Amino acid sequence: MWKRKSKAAQPGKITKGGPSGFVISLVIHAALFLLAGLLVVFTVQQKEEKKFVPPAPVERPKMQLKKPKVKVKKTAKPKPTQRIVTKMKSASMPDIQLPELSGVADGLSAGLGGFDLMPDLNEMTLFGGGQTIGNDFVGTFYDFKRDRTGRPIPMEPSQFSEELRRFVRDGFRTSRLAQFYRSPKKLYATAFMIPPVRSSVAPNAFGESETGGWCWMAHYKGPLVYHEDTKIRFWGNGDDVMVIAVDGEVVLSACWPDEGNWGISTIGGDWRSDAKNNFRFYLGNNLARVGDWIELKAGEPRELDIMIGEVPGGAFSAMLTVEVEGQTYAENRQGGPILPMFKTDEPSRNLLDEIFKNLVPGEAAITNGPIFRDYDFAASKQEEEVVVVEEENVSPFRMWRFMNGQEIEAAYISTMGDQAVLKRADGKQRKVALRELSEPDREFIDLSSAPPYSIDFVKTSAVRSIQTTPFLEEEPPRINDLTFGARVKQSNSKPYNHEIRVEYFAIGQELIGDAYILIDRQQSTFVPSQINGFSHTFSGEPIEFMEYVYDGDRRGRKYVANVVVMYDKLGRIMHHSASNEWMFEQLDKLKQIPVGRYFNERCERVFPTAPKAQRY
Repeated sequence: MWKRKSKAAQPGKITKGGPSGFVISLVIHAALFLLAGLLVVFTVQQKEEKKFVPPAPVERPKMQLKKPKVKVKKTAKPKPTQRIVTKMKSASMPDIQLPELSGVADGLSAGLGGFDLMPDLNEMTLFGGGQTIGNDFVGTFYDFKRDRTGRPIPMEPSQFSEELRRFVRDGFRTSRLAQFYRSPKKLYATAFMIPPVRSSVAPNAFGESETGGWCWMAHYKGPLVYHEDTKIRFWGNGDDVMVIAVDGEVVLSACWPDEGNWGISTIGGDWRSDAKNNFRFYLGNNLARVGDWIELKAGEPRELDIMIGEVPGGAFSAMLTVEVEGQTYAENRQGGPILPMFKTDEPSRNLLDEIFKNLVPGEAAITNGPIFRDYDFAASKQEEEVVVVEEENVSPFRMWRFMNGQEIEAAYISTMGDQAVLKRADGKQRKVALRELSEPDREFIDLSSAPPYSIDFVKTSAVRSIQTTPFLEEEPPRINDLTFGARVKQSNSKPYNHEIRVEYFAIGQELIGDAYILIDRQQSTFVPSQINGFSHTFSGEPIEFMEYVYDGDRRGRKYVANVVVMYDKLGRIMHHSASNEWMFEQLDKLKQIPVGRYFNERCERVFPTAPKAQRY
C-alpha cells in the first residue's frame, strides 16, 4: 500500500497529511459511480417501446357461399277457397298485483268440507269460473241441509232464513257457518247476472249435483274498486236471497218479499231503500230494489260481500246492475233505465251465452258500462276484425320416386293387380309396377286403398230424477242422461295395417228457438286386425238433457243430428256418415265451434235465443 502511494506522489512534492489523497480518490470514484448510475437511469427512462408491426396482409381466397335451393315442383292447383274468420283485437294486459293466497287455516277449520278442490280452468258458469283473474269475487257454497261432514240434518225455510239473518248481522263472519256443509269447490265471479233458472243450477255449478235446490247459500267476497273517483248504487233482484254489503254495512237487500211467511224479506236486517224508483221496474222475475249510494276513491278498494241463496226451492235468480251518478241511460219497455251489469272484467263469449239464453232483452245491458277495477283499460274493448284466409285445396298430384331414382309428378288413380295406375298433369296415364316404387309410395297407395266400412252413430239414454223441494208444488223436470258414441266395422277382411282415427260430432237444438248446439265431440284411434274384429267402438261421458217449463216456455235442449268421420294416418278423410249432409259439407267450420256452444245452418257461432217477457 505504501509502495503504491509513493508511486502515485510526485517527486519533491510531499504533502503533509498524505491520507487526504485517499479521500479525494474516494470522492472521485463515488462521483464516477453516481454519474454511471445517472446514465443508466436516464437510459432506461428514455428507452422507447417497441411497437408491433403487423405482417403484410396475405391474400386468402374467399369461399363462395351458395344459398340453399329448394326444388319446387309446379303443380296444377285448383282455385283456392276463401274462409272468413273473426279476429279479436285486445290490448296487452297491464301489470296488476294479484292477491296473496290465504285462507288455509280457515279451510282446515271447516272440517271435511274445508279442503279446496283443484279448479277446472276452462269452466264457466253463471256462478263463476274455475280460475281467478285476481280481480274477481271468490264464491263459497253452503248447504244448510247438511252438517259440516255432509250428513243430512233437519232444516226448515224459516230456520234457514234466521241463520242467514244472523250471518248478515254478525258482519258476514264465515266462522258462524262452520257447523254447515261447505263445498270444497270454489268459483270466481266477475259478474252477478243470473236470470231465472231452476234452483238446482247453483249446486250443480259448485259440483254438488246431489244437493237439493233449497236451503243453500253462496257467499262471495272481494274488492270493490274503480280507477277514478265515482259514486254508484246497485240495483238488484234476488229470488230468494240477495244481500250486498260494503265494508260490512248493508247497502242493498233485494230479497224476495214473502210477506213474513218464511222471513225471507228480513234477511237483510233493518235496511230499507228510500229511492223513488225502488221496486218499480222488473229485473228478471221480480221488481228491482235500489240500493244506497256508495262513494269510491280512485284506486282505493273497499270490501264487498255478496250473498245469494234459495229458501224453499223452485226458481232462482240473482241479478245485479249498477247506476253511476250523473249518467243517463236508455229506457226499456217499462220506462225504466237499462242499467249495465255490475262487472269487474269484460264478459267472455261463453258467459254471454249463459246469460243471454235466460235474459229477457232490454232488462240489463251486459256488454257496456263501467268495469270495476283499479286501472283504466279502455283499449281492452274487443273489436272484431274480419279477415279472409285463403285455404289451398289439396292437389291430387304428388311426386313419385322410383327405385332407380327417377321421379315423376302424377295423381294416383287405382291399382290393377301388381301395378299402380298414375295420371300425369297432361292427362296421360302410366302403369307402374308396385315393386318399382319406393316404400313411402307403396304405403301411400295402401292408404289410398282403404277397405269399405259400415259406420254407426251410437246413442244411449238413462232417465234420471232429481230431488224436488218438499215446500212447493212444482212439476219436476224431465232429465235424460245421453251417452253418444260411434261404431265402425270393416266390411271385408282385406289387410289394412295402418292407424285409423274416428271422430264424431253430436248436435242438439234448443227448445225455445232454432239454434243448434254442439253437444259432444270425441275421437279415438285404432288399427284394424283380427283381434278387434276389424272394428272399433268408443263413446263419451253421459251428458244431461233437462227439460222444464218456466213462464209457459219449455226450456232445455234436444238431440237432433250427428256426424261421424274416419281419417287415415295422413289426416285424409276415408269415410263419413252424417244425419244432415250439410253439416259434413261444412265440417271445417263445424270444427271451429266449441263444445256446448250455439251455431246456425251456416255453421256460424250465434247467441242462444232469448226468452220473451211474460210480466209486462
